[in-house]
Amino acid sequence: MDYLYKKTAMQIRGNIVDLFKQEIYLGKMTIAEGKIQLIERLGEPSPSEKYIMPGFVDSHVHIESSMLVPSEFAKLAVVHGTVGTISDPHEIANVCGLEGVEYMIENGKTVPFKFHFGAPSCVPATIFETAGAALNAAEVELLLQNPDIYYLSEMMNFPGVLNKDPEVMKKIAASHKYGKPVDGHAPGLRAAVAKQYIDAGISTDHECFTKEEALDKLQYGMKILIREGSAAKNFEALIDLLNDYPDEIMFCSDDKHPDSLAAGHINQLCARAVKKGIDIFKILQAACINPVLHYKMNIGLMRMGDMADFIVVSNLQDFEVSATYINGQLVAEDGKTKITTSTAAIINQFECAATNAAALQVSWKGEKEIAIMEALDGQLITNKINWTPIVVDNLIIADPAKDVLKIVVVNRYKQAPIAKGFIKNFGITQGAIASSVAHDSHNIVAVGVDDASLARAINLVIKEQGGVSAVSASEEMVLGLPVAGLMSNLDGYQVAADYTAIDQMVKATLGSTLTAPFMTLSFMALLVIPHLKLSDLGLFDGDRFELV
Repeated sequence: MDYLYKKTAMQIRGNIVDLFKQEIYLGKMTIAEGKIQLIERLGEPSPSEKYIMPGFVDSHVHIESSMLVPSEFAKLAVVHGTVGTISDPHEIANVCGLEGVEYMIENGKTVPFKFHFGAPSCVPATIFETAGAALNAAEVELLLQNPDIYYLSEMMNFPGVLNKDPEVMKKIAASHKYGKPVDGHAPGLRAAVAKQYIDAGISTDHECFTKEEALDKLQYGMKILIREGSAAKNFEALIDLLNDYPDEIMFCSDDKHPDSLAAGHINQLCARAVKKGIDIFKILQAACINPVLHYKMNIGLMRMGDMADFIVVSNLQDFEVSATYINGQLVAEDGKTKITTSTAAIINQFECAATNAAALQVSWKGEKEIAIMEALDGQLITNKINWTPIVVDNLIIADPAKDVLKIVVVNRYKQAPIAKGFIKNFGITQGAIASSVAHDSHNIVAVGVDDASLARAINLVIKEQGGVSAVSASEEMVLGLPVAGLMSNLDGYQVAADYTAIDQMVKATLGSTLTAPFMTLSFMALLVIPHLKLSDLGLFDGDRFELV
């Protein structure tokens, strides 16, 4: 395609940031046929010149969580200097299977951006939930043979690894057979158990939420991805590791909502790391070099002969991006994207019918205490706590005065009983919110103060065949996500604005105290993260890995 590289020669001058020699000098690059043909040293770095450096890479992201199709994600990301991603299409695979993975690859190819997709390893993520598809070891191996697939995506079934489940081990072996790395997902694994998991051939982990856990995994040879997304934020806990382990650290977002992506990306993590006093070359090694080398990405690193993937920044403190080039093509300049897109096709699976308040009731069976979930702002993990239920007419109801709300999960793939529970810490004082973005199987998850509000919010999502919604006594808002019930096929900046509006309603009108209420909601059905979660089949104990 014509966009793949700029054929005519061009030159660009500035302070060259050479990450391999760890030096900065005034220089000039000559670019032709999409590659760097020549780098000339002109002298000492000049304070009047901008800095030319390799582009940023997000080393682990689910594009689907941006609520944007890949082409729209790229449109926003290049403005912040991101030139490529390691992208796990696990979310759409759980909805649409192999067809969903192919959709992401093909849509990504329509724009000048370097997506590197993986083969989802856990579809469905567990047997304790209903997904829209399943990928067995043979299908995963078929994906791994595809040159557009660069790695085996996060192996979330760590019990399967530890117990040497045959299907799990076949997937890992297939990845090694084709010389592709295996991503990990092992929250809380420490010491000998962590070593056993790593020794199975798993090379990275992005789920560490304490420095001690990360150090355990580093000593056994694993690379650590420092995650800072819209919900899970581990930067502060882990960033000091970069001082001592610059070769083993990368930056990632994992899950990033559209408003957050519009504001910034990996460039923000680099700026924060500079303020911590960390050496600039260690920071940029984590942000630019390490992912490219580990995953053998098709991204240039500003050496002669490399593809001309680079950015121009005003300084090396806040990384304000003046220009982004991919294959020598200018794709963003002065805060404006130059990527143009067309409306993407729709692919989906959505079969459930509207519900009502009566279907959401919880009968009291005489319990003095029940186990409920406690959401934690900025974390994927939840606590399991006991609560004395409020009972009216033999039904257990929410207690918004004490911030205990009802949570339900509706099977979106077929008509089935609705799973119900209770949750603390959402801060909502009226109404309800609902979402078909609910990791990993993406059934409809909703939290609210009463059954009528919950039903209204759920039915708004069903009407749109996917989306996020919020309702109060007098107001309703919904952002439709018709692509797999996960993504919009509209302009990325418009989706970001619409998402900002509904997010503000949840906080200002409904009273949520969470930083990212919809992102937090999406993880309340994520069974592979401790401690207590809710799937469409019921409450799930993540420590014992069983329904309770």
